[in-house]
Amino acid sequence: MNNSKVLYRDIATGTFFLVGIFSFMSGAFVLSTLLFGMAFLSSNISFLAVTK
Repeated sequence: MNNSKVLYRDIATGTFFLVGIFSFMSGAFVLSTLLFGMAFLSSNISFLAVTK
């Protein structure tokens, strides 16, 4: 398993989640919902490039 691709996926997931929290606190509820959804998908989808 390629650790750098897993690291990039973890960084992207964390970034989506943190930006989602900040946008939720500022009142941008639609944007925060989209960012939380992107964090969920990026953490749960098994990418083909990662599993090769």
